[in-house]
Amino acid sequence: MVRMKFLTGLLLLAVLALAFTSCNNVHKKEKAAERSVELDTIRVAQRSHLEDDTANPYCDISVEFIYPVSSTGANAVILQQFFTQNMLGNAFAGMTPETAVNAYVKSYIENYTYDAETYRESVTDLKEWSELIPDAGLHDQEQRSGGDFYSYQESLLNRIVYNRHGVLSFQVEQSNSKGGATSFVSFRNWVIDVNSGKQVTENELFQAGYDQALQKLIIASLFEQNNVKSVDELEDLGFFGIQEIVPNRNFLLTGQGIIYTYNKGEYSAYQLDAPEVFIPYTAIRSLLRENTPAAKLADLK
Repeated sequence: MVRMKFLTGLLLLAVLALAFTSCNNVHKKEKAAERSVELDTIRVAQRSHLEDDTANPYCDISVEFIYPVSSTGANAVILQQFFTQNMLGNAFAGMTPETAVNAYVKSYIENYTYDAETYRESVTDLKEWSELIPDAGLHDQEQRSGGDFYSYQESLLNRIVYNRHGVLSFQVEQSNSKGGATSFVSFRNWVIDVNSGKQVTENELFQAGYDQALQKLIIASLFEQNNVKSVDELEDLGFFGIQEIVPNRNFLLTGQGIIYTYNKGEYSAYQLDAPEVFIPYTAIRSLLRENTPAAKLADLK
């Protein structure tokens, strides 16, 4: 009887130990899947009229900046600098997020004021030339604009695409309009290895010769997205140079695969939305270098 109780006790301990180990492993996996970086957001929107007169043209600037405040890996300050530099520019990289955003907005307004002053000087010069040479047609630009400078608008924001397993992917979207004469929208993608605090680059993810293999996958993805079966059909939709398309380093890593963004004018007309090409890890696993962030994410499947 004593021996049976002893064996029963050992069996119970073994079961508890196994359960503890299993729970511990599950807990570790859950921790790894938690957000790698805690984030906060700064929002600023400002309108500035020339000479502070609401009857005058103006510039609108809005910034929505998501930035790291704490991290499971690299120091949050290092990550903040990376975010600030790649969203706002090198001139603001050494500032705190709030200071950087305010400085960016101030710089934008100052540049607008400078452009307006330069424009006024050019209009004055045109008037003088028109008076000296009435038939030269130098006053056409002034007549078209009514002598007034254009209003500017800019929107700058970033969005977090993936924030798990020590990988942080984010996209910066910038739209800019100058009186309708010139306008653009651009998308810049960034991936960070949270543990090292360094950018994840395309060359370090893939083995040599990856670009040719990826080219075929990118074209196949464009076919599927646009419901076509040939390059000619894509070109009919407004794409161009598809047979020469290559990975452009403008990528994001997610839990399911890699996303390439091609800005307007790269391989498609400006009238089309910027194409995004998704390629699952299952299609590129053989191309990935081992122990890279992409390979580790692919192996989670």
